[in-house]
Amino acid sequence: MHRKPSQLNLIRIDSVKQGRIWLDNVHCSGRERTLAQCKSNGFGVSDCKHSEDVGVVCNQRRIPGFKFISSFTNSVESLNVQLEEVRIRAISSQRKRVPITEGYLEVKDGGKWRQICDEEWTEMNNRVICGMYGFPGEKGYNTKVYKLLAKRRKKNYWDFGVNCTGNEASLHGCKLGRKVELKGNATCEKGMPVVVSCVPGRAFAPSHAQGFSKAYRVEQPLVRLRGGANIGDGRVEVLKNGEWGTVCDDSWNLKAASVVCRELGFGSAKMALAGGRLGQGMGPVHMNEVECSGFEKSLTECYFNRDALGCSHEEDAAVRCNVPAMGFQNKLRLSGGRNPFEGRVEVLAEKNDSLVWGTVCSDSWGTMEATVVCRQLGLGFASNAFQETWYWPGDVRADDVVMSGVRCSGTEMTLAQCLHHGKHLHCPQGGGRFAAGVSCSESAPDLVLNAQVVEHTTYLEDRPMYILQCANEEHCLSSSAAIATPSSYRRLMRFSSQIHNNGQSDFRPRAAHNSWVWHDCHRHYHSMEVFTHYDLLSLNGTKVAEGHKASFCLEDTQCEEGIEKRYECANFGQQGITVGCWDTYRHDIDCQWIDVTDVVPGDYIFQVVINPNYEVAESDYTNNIMKCRCRYDGHRIWTYNCHIGETG
Repeated sequence: MHRKPSQLNLIRIDSVKQGRIWLDNVHCSGRERTLAQCKSNGFGVSDCKHSEDVGVVCNQRRIPGFKFISSFTNSVESLNVQLEEVRIRAISSQRKRVPITEGYLEVKDGGKWRQICDEEWTEMNNRVICGMYGFPGEKGYNTKVYKLLAKRRKKNYWDFGVNCTGNEASLHGCKLGRKVELKGNATCEKGMPVVVSCVPGRAFAPSHAQGFSKAYRVEQPLVRLRGGANIGDGRVEVLKNGEWGTVCDDSWNLKAASVVCRELGFGSAKMALAGGRLGQGMGPVHMNEVECSGFEKSLTECYFNRDALGCSHEEDAAVRCNVPAMGFQNKLRLSGGRNPFEGRVEVLAEKNDSLVWGTVCSDSWGTMEATVVCRQLGLGFASNAFQETWYWPGDVRADDVVMSGVRCSGTEMTLAQCLHHGKHLHCPQGGGRFAAGVSCSESAPDLVLNAQVVEHTTYLEDRPMYILQCANEEHCLSSSAAIATPSSYRRLMRFSSQIHNNGQSDFRPRAAHNSWVWHDCHRHYHSMEVFTHYDLLSLNGTKVAEGHKASFCLEDTQCEEGIEKRYECANFGQQGITVGCWDTYRHDIDCQWIDVTDVVPGDYIFQVVINPNYEVAESDYTNNIMKCRCRYDGHRIWTYNCHIGETG
């Protein structure tokens, strides 16, 4: 029998979905001291499932004056130590460097910053500090400089030493060391204040305050993150035998998650997420029951069970990593929006030897550029990119354009890392009402094509031209069809497409319902101008045949167990693909083909790209492409080695 809690005075953040659901329909004003003070259905009154469990990601910086009751415990006696904040204080010559990787370690206790005596300080302690600040490793430093500085300034030591194992997510998880005897200037006679020196990941190499010249490209030969809204977040995927696969969440914990984070150039993990929390992958599950010591160089060095029997993508493991404080959010802002997640994009730029806020020219502004803005501000995924923002009254002092010609690949950490015109601005329409804008969202869809379905359903059909008139009107045939006689035949490479939404929100067409285009020939509405591209390429990548495919309609053909269909095309219905559902275009419908009439026999690459123009924002575009090897002998066609993404 479950006991009802008399009061909610203890809350924990957990990745395991089990047990009773205590609260539902919680509404807080933000002023409550505990969750129990918020309005709700009452304890234990809920119609929720664990698939609806909520979570939080807290800012590491605490409210001023807040006293954190640490879990520091001594092996001799249990102590409660009030520790408010931890910082690395750089010496004056390094304070302008970004990020700060070296300096005195200080803790805030009782409102005062205090140093820690290094007499019993260990490399494991350094490892934990560097990890919590987003750095994968630690290194030595010039002790002479710090000893000299320590002699010159007054010291204020903390009462305790610290004893870490090296696997803690932050200093708060370490045990207390020996109590330090405070003796004024004689305190820590044999030592000096602790200095920490960290090694940043390649993407966060220190630079001067003006920023970065290189974009965010993490070296990740065997492990990668996908589907995360922010830098250092994502579903864990592993490369095995040339194919990317996921990790099952059985036994998934912070040790394993930290190995992943450090391997990718981040710090320790702040969260080990289970249950497909950052979207579900496709393909095989490569690893199960992963067990790491926490000190492995790669996740592939950890013990794991190769048998993933019983694991589904609903159990895909994910991580949230500690990343360095880069100050990116201070150089960009959204202005005039109805909420903090939308508005006109304003950039802090140098003009006449001073820093001023200005707008971004909206020429060529699109989803990829909006994606980088939302990431830089820590606001999640891009929802929309706007080329007019007259309806958002921004700061009139920031109307002038300070950035133009912006082109992003979508992988950059900041807008400044994208290609742009630099000091030579070119924006004929000007800023103001035509300034670039964005709206961001905490979640996004993620479309993935089922490669196996394509591979298993491909075949050739010869079809007479006289029954292909509708398809010809919709440009689904090659250009030679324009001069073909009604009695001639077209050779069509047919196949089925099964497109899954593995993201965290529904995939909806960008165009409003009233702007969809009616196609009388096929008696349906097009909600997107282009939904997929079907191409046949030579082995060197040249197009030999293409099948430009507009979206017939987007609907839920089928869904996973327990998920209801929400979208259907009939009767001018709402179009989209629900999370956990898929839209199937059968091989026997019009335009579900490539016209290969003019293709000569040989070996080719068959390519399908979903949402090719990035018209709708997604959490991951790298899985929108599918490639197969293809052999055509003039009579039959074979497709094989179909895979998602660029890696074969």
